[in-house]
Order: sequence, then structure tokens, then C-alpha cells
Amino acid sequence: MRFLSSTRLIDYSLRLLRSPRTAGPIHSQWFCSKSRSATTPMATAIPPNSAVSHSEEALAGKLWIKFNRESLFSIYSPFAVCLAAGNLKIETFRQYIAQDVHFLKAFAHAYELAAECADDDDDKLAISNLRKSVMEELKMHNSFVQDWDLDINKEVSVSSATLRYTEFLLATASGKVEGLKAPGMLDTPFEKTKVAAYTLGAVTPCMRLYAFLGKAIGALLDPSEVNQAYKKWIDNYSSDAFQASAKQTEDLLEKLSVSMTGEELDIIEKLYQQAMKLEVEFFHAQPLAQPTIVPLLKNHLKEDVVIFSDFDLTCTVVDSSAILAEIAIVTAPKDDQSRSGQQIHRMLSTDLKSSWSLLSKQYTEHYEECIENILNKEKAAKFDYEGLCKALEQLSEFEKKANNRVIESGVLKGLNLDDIKRAGERLILQDGCINVFKKILKTENLNVKLHVLSYCWCGDLIREAFSAGGVDAVEVHANEFTFEESISTGEIERKVESPIDKAQQFKSIIQSRNQKKSQLTIYIGDSVGDLLCLLEADIGIVVSSSSSLRRVGSHFGVSFVPLFSGIVQKQKQHKAEGESSSTWKGLSGTLYTVSSWAEIHSFILGWE
Repeated sequence: MRFLSSTRLIDYSLRLLRSPRTAGPIHSQWFCSKSRSATTPMATAIPPNSAVSHSEEALAGKLWIKFNRESLFSIYSPFAVCLAAGNLKIETFRQYIAQDVHFLKAFAHAYELAAECADDDDDKLAISNLRKSVMEELKMHNSFVQDWDLDINKEVSVSSATLRYTEFLLATASGKVEGLKAPGMLDTPFEKTKVAAYTLGAVTPCMRLYAFLGKAIGALLDPSEVNQAYKKWIDNYSSDAFQASAKQTEDLLEKLSVSMTGEELDIIEKLYQQAMKLEVEFFHAQPLAQPTIVPLLKNHLKEDVVIFSDFDLTCTVVDSSAILAEIAIVTAPKDDQSRSGQQIHRMLSTDLKSSWSLLSKQYTEHYEECIENILNKEKAAKFDYEGLCKALEQLSEFEKKANNRVIESGVLKGLNLDDIKRAGERLILQDGCINVFKKILKTENLNVKLHVLSYCWCGDLIREAFSAGGVDAVEVHANEFTFEESISTGEIERKVESPIDKAQQFKSIIQSRNQKKSQLTIYIGDSVGDLLCLLEADIGIVVSSSSSLRRVGSHFGVSFVPLFSGIVQKQKQHKAEGESSSTWKGLSGTLYTVSSWAEIHSFILGWE
């Protein structure tokens, strides 16, 4: 249970009851989760903008953030993971370099065409300098080609993925862009300058993506373990010179687009997005003849896969307990006359607000005291699961007492089941969450089960939220309201109230499955209440930066590792064909942090 209080939350509750689900997103920073008073936005395991030094207010910065999902699909590609691990087969790298040479030649030609269209001499010079940087890249690639005595034109044909990108790039640079006059009919310098801007819109994402990949991969590589050819490539793209070149490309895009209309900026956005998609295709088209860690589910088709997830603030933007309480306030009678004849005697709206405020204050104070009591004990020298279990018994007792106070207060009396379901249908979920579940369930030849373990007071709210998103095959394990003719009595059927309850449910589900068949378990969570389940699972994924979760976990020897870094380490060990569940093991004391559900998607499902 968690408490969130805000006058805006009442407005949000009204929107849940009255508005379609497609209403604008609610920003989680509006609300303060009391059990996560130190929570910050989602932990950045791979910072989506780690390679971005420009202002996020600039066009390129906004587009990089908007299409960050594609950058994750690229870095989680089997090719990039093996390259980062340093065990990419040399033949695969040769094939990649050969394809990239074709691409870079098209890239240089696109710059040449863009320079011809630029009206300003400074812009022409800037584009020409960017072209020179590409020619330097080609020199590096040609050195690889010479080392391997490879005739690219004769021995390596252009792949379909490379061809799609180069054709798109050259068509854009030639002025073949939707909404623009046909090439040869661009009469004014301003019209020609648009072509230069559109070309930069198609080139910029490639530059930024490679700068991002270079920095992220370079930070993990041990030079002593990596083939020199890879180090040369990584050093180039992680270098200050290449980072500066990417920045110059973005700055030039900003300058060329400054006087463009909204429609023209929309065209640049479409070109940027298309370029990012083509980059993803390019990386995933690289042929690999070796076992890889990613995508995860592809390697576990012969096993049972059981995926667990928390709900509040793991899947949702706003905590469900506050939604339920505020819906009670919004629908409560305003005076004695308006509550006469009601099936269940309800508190007045003003009294509900006061009661909720008191409950929230008590919860906050007692929760923080409980966490501090846990942390006051001697810090473990190594991972201590038993000590953690014992410590969390205190938190379990606290959560149960807090639920007692809620029930006794009567704040949850009189809620209509239809209102709860309507709120569930319109509940705003974390971006990408539903899509991950839907795609997992649609994966062919995979025996997978999805379970949600939640402290939520009302399982109906959870079921309705997933059902509205087209995900019905999720088993929900949560508390339940008791109803009399669809009106809540204020009582809660208590099933999952604490970290201990969650862990017991987790173990019970695992033990009830076919023990003759190997299985892989994944748990996705974000708070101290998830800590035991996260550790019990073969793979525990943390999707937010909860200060209390990290403090408590670290106190008992738990390691928090960015997921990409963890995967690269696993890939270094992943040598034998058929190696699967043994790669991942529960109770290792290591949890993996991610920046978003898009990162979970990239890891578990890969690009589709």
C-alpha cells in the first residue's frame, strides 16, 4: 500500500471516470508516493541521452528522445552485444564493415548533394567539413578491407537492409521528399535549402546513434580482451572527435530548420524516425554464426517461461491505492441530505479528505521509521538473503497495520464496482508496458505465463487495466474489495500485503508448475516490496530508481547492475551451443536496472 495526495489527483480521478483512455498522459511527478518519497524517474541503466551534449530543447535533442526506443533496439541487437562482449566472430565483423563501406559512400554523396543545395556559404562549408569526416571514416574502413585483402565490389554484394537505407538517404538528398517540388523544379534558394535541411534530418540520427553506441560499448570493453580491429572501430566512434562531429550535425540541422513551418518540421521528424528504423534493420541484418544472449525468449523456446510483474508504478504512472481513495472522495456525498437512502452509509467528502490526509501522514512517518530501523542494523559483508528476509518481516508487519487503519477508517466504503472498472479501463500505464505483454503472449512456440503480484487493494482495477489494453491472459494476485450488490463494504480480502506475502505467492506459483521441465523466471519490480521476488527470480529487473530499494538492497549485499552491462558479461560467458537456463540463476544477489519498458522489450523480445 502506498499513499499519494494531491488536489490534482482528484481531477485525474474524474478524468478516469469520465474521459476516454486516450486522454493525455499524466506526469508521475505531480504526485508524491509516500512509500517512495525518495523515488526519482526511471533508473537510467543505459542513459538514452548519455551521448547527447546538446540542449534537449533543440530539434535534434527532442527527436533523439522521442525515438529513443530505436537506439535501444540497436544496442541490444545480437551484433552490438557480441561486439561489446569482444567475442563477435571476425567473419561477422568483416561482413558488417563491407556493408558499412557501401553505406558511408552513400553518406558522403548525400552530404555532397546537401552542400549544393545550401544557400549560405557557412552552411556549405559546414556540410563539406562533415563530408570530410565521413571520408576519414572510409579510410579507417578501407584499412580493414586491405588487411583482409577483400575486394568489396566483387566479393560482397549490398544487402537489402543496406540498400534500403542508402536509397532512402540518396532520395532525400536528391529532393525526392513528400511535400517538396520535384527535383529540378526547386526554383528558389529557400526551396533548395529545405533539401539540405531534410538531408540533415535523415543523416543526424545515424551520427547520434553511432556516437551513443561508441560511448556505451567503449565504456564496457576491456582492451586486453578485444580484437584490435574492434578496438579501432570503437575508439573511433567513442572519440571526442566523432562526438563533436555528431554535435555539429545536430547544430547544423537546428540552423537549417529554424525558419521552417510546422508541416516542414513534421517532415523532418518523419525522416528522422525512418532513418532510425533503417539503422535498427541494418544492425539486426548482420549475420551471426554464434550463440547469443539476446533476444532472451528466442533462447528459451524449449522451456517454460514464467514472467512476474509488480503493478503500482512498475506498470502504472500513478499508484492505484491513491486512485481508489480519491475516487471515493470524488463520488462521496457532499452533505447529509445527498447521502440519505444510500445502500452503505458513507462518510462525507470533507471527512474523507481529512481521514485520507491523516492516513497519508501516518503512513509516511511510520514507513520511513521502519526503513531506518532496518538500515540501523550492521551492514552485510556479502549477499545475505536470510538476513534480508528477517529484516523485511518488520516491513510486512508495518504494511498489515497500515491496511488495518485504512479498513477501520472507512475511506473505501461505498465505491461502485462500475466506477472502479471504468477507472481501470482508463488508467495510464507506463509507456511500452502493455506492448511488451502483448508481444510476449503472441510469441510463437513459447510456453509462457504472465503473473502480476500486487499490494493493490482491488484486483478488479488491475484486471480491467490489462483487459482494456488487450491483455487478458494475465493472472492477477492482489487483494480484493468485498462488495454488496456492486458497492464496496470498505473491507479488503487480504491476500498480498507485504514483501513476505509476495515471496510466498511467487514460490507457490513456481512450485505448482511442471517440475519435470526446466523453466526460466523473470520478475519486474520497482520497490522494497518486490525485493525478495526480484532476488528469487532467475532474472530480476528493476524499473525505477527507488532510493529505499537500493539502500535496503545494498545494505544486505545486493548488487544493482545496468542490464546492458550485465548482458555483455553474460555474453562473454555464453560460448556453448544450447546454453540456456544455466546462464541465469536466482538468488545470485544481482539485480538488473533498466531505463524503461522499451529496454525490457529490447532485451526480452528483441526487434520485430
